[in-house]
Amino acid sequence: MILHIDMDAFFASIEQAINPYLKGKPLIVGSRNSKLHTVVCAASYEAKALGIDSGMPSFEAFKLCPSLEFVAAEQSKYIWTSEQIFEMLKEYGFEVFYASIDEFQMDTGDSPGAQELAGKIRESIYSTFNITASIGIAKNCLLAKLASKINKPNGICLLTEENLNQTLSKLPVEKLCGVGKSTAQVLTQLGINTCLDLYQKEADFLEEYLGKVGLNFHLSLHASESLKTNSIEEDKPKSIGHSYTLPWATENPGFIRAWIRLLSDMVAERLRQQDLGSQTAHLWLNSPEIGNFNCQKTFREPTDDGYEIYHRCLRIMAKMSLKSPKIRALGVTCSNLFSNSYSPLLKEEKRREALLKTIDRINACYGENTIYPAQVTLTRKMPKRLRTAS
Repeated sequence: MILHIDMDAFFASIEQAINPYLKGKPLIVGSRNSKLHTVVCAASYEAKALGIDSGMPSFEAFKLCPSLEFVAAEQSKYIWTSEQIFEMLKEYGFEVFYASIDEFQMDTGDSPGAQELAGKIRESIYSTFNITASIGIAKNCLLAKLASKINKPNGICLLTEENLNQTLSKLPVEKLCGVGKSTAQVLTQLGINTCLDLYQKEADFLEEYLGKVGLNFHLSLHASESLKTNSIEEDKPKSIGHSYTLPWATENPGFIRAWIRLLSDMVAERLRQQDLGSQTAHLWLNSPEIGNFNCQKTFREPTDDGYEIYHRCLRIMAKMSLKSPKIRALGVTCSNLFSNSYSPLLKEEKRREALLKTIDRINACYGENTIYPAQVTLTRKMPKRLRTAS
């Protein structure tokens, strides 16, 4: 069995545990110090109950609740707490892995009493840190993560062969990790509305209509996993992304595209560092006028080239049909990652690969952004010593 330990409103809960005055009050943690000019990166459950959640502009949150408490994010506190929880989990003697800063996975193998163990873990976390966790238990990582969401906050959910179908039939397919807005629309057109619908579809059917993504869903849902045997694969990320909150909202298309290019290059550099290519590009835009826009698209060929990722994001943005809204924050994420074993055959592709490797070596030697795309100059003031490359 796999235990997925998911901390409840992690950043906000830590702030409430540190400052008892904030306990039980609606609270947001902002990505910047200015409480009216930032984006919510975490919200307490008291704030969530009012319709406030991550990604929302802070001024909108204060419109919903003028008495909202505000704390600027301080990453060192959250990282330290995460590390301490990880060390605590290792003491139980099972394989433990990070899923993210506030999520952990534990493989209990064939040992009995997974639900009792989950109860002990939850109590230990609360007694030590005064914060809560929700724990999902299932035969594989994907179902365990799904189960951790069912009884939030401070709950435990065990998925067994006996209750699996009944539980999955009550959950919309969007609840499943990896099913975004676009994928959900495709699944709905195929008559797949609940997690059970997806679970019961044959692998051939999903592969025919969704390609490798559909096949991966089938394998991930039906696998009986061991984290120990998959430890090498688990070290590879499921997605790589970067986001940024602008100092002010802008509708300047050149400035917005420059930031998308910069974020695309940052993501691409990390892909190349880990020898990965990505088939799926995801673009997130936040507008103080019309809220959040998320859209992703899967492409035939994987890439680790920031220029290609940038153009994929532009295609996604064109698909969004936005009428020049002001943009306050934006993000680029690449998922559907594969080991980059592809060797280019065309002369132009080989030249491009050699150029990227050369740029990476120069930036590694002389410092980040020693060479950068000329378009990026719109995003910030660069030191005069920097040189540009198209």
